[in-house]
Amino acid sequence: MYDPKIHQRKTRAASLSIASNIILIVIKLSVGLAMGSVSVISEAAHSGIDLVAAGIAWYSVRQSGKPADEDHPYGHGKIENVAGTIEAVLIFGAALYIIWEAIHKLRGGLGTVDNLGLGAVVMALSAGANYLVSRHLLTVAIETDSVALEADAMHLRTDVYTSIGVLGGLLAIKMTGIMLLDPLVAIVVSILIIKTAYELIRNSFFHILDTRLPHDEESIIHEILAHYSERFIEYHKLRTRKAGHIRHIDMHLVVPKQMTVESAHALSHEITDEIEKRLAFSHILVHIEPCESDCSSCSICAGKDLAR
Repeated sequence: MYDPKIHQRKTRAASLSIASNIILIVIKLSVGLAMGSVSVISEAAHSGIDLVAAGIAWYSVRQSGKPADEDHPYGHGKIENVAGTIEAVLIFGAALYIIWEAIHKLRGGLGTVDNLGLGAVVMALSAGANYLVSRHLLTVAIETDSVALEADAMHLRTDVYTSIGVLGGLLAIKMTGIMLLDPLVAIVVSILIIKTAYELIRNSFFHILDTRLPHDEESIIHEILAHYSERFIEYHKLRTRKAGHIRHIDMHLVVPKQMTVESAHALSHEITDEIEKRLAFSHILVHIEPCESDCSSCSICAGKDLAR
């Protein structure tokens, strides 16, 4: 299952996310403090959380790419699910911080927001940079089925939308002069962040609990087994789960009792090879069982080509 090329690509993508977040934090924080804008500062805080998340993603993809060993016979894939869950918790924390800052400004006085043009430029730059990086991360995440990179991509994609929201708020303040818009935009930003955190938990945490593969993926397995149905009696105890990008699939395959071990073994390999072609990064275990029926009177067994 270990592929050094895939591992290297995932690590490079995570490193790019770290670099972009560091640059954006410095720019946003400097401009936000100079402007006195809580919405711009909240964006800097959001990027700070994203930097931590990017670091977690970088570490998790490096660890998950390690091959199975004596202590981890099923590999290290679940560390990506753990990383995705931690990232979701961090996003919740960022959202709560933004709401607290916005409420504090509403209670303590709105003050003024200066250099709106500079803030607008920074938000536009942030949206563009995060869109490009998140698109690359999501492409790599889809190709490598990486939960951690997908989580990181979702972080940055949320930054795109929130940066656009803050940009719209700054433009609205410039046009109307209503300072109330700054903390209100910050609160809207936090709601979007909370929504992203919920989606991340749903996509990463539940796989830690060994939930089954999605319905469409299990349908592919059933479809493949139906294609080979003329060569076995039936199958049962199909179980699926996912750890990181690795799909674990096991089942019991009932074959005619006269079928040789060699033929049954070859059949199981044909089935597993077909599943691996349709569902990448799959680890499949097939338990062969002999049919307990009386084959001499069984029309099903009589129709089987046991020599295949």
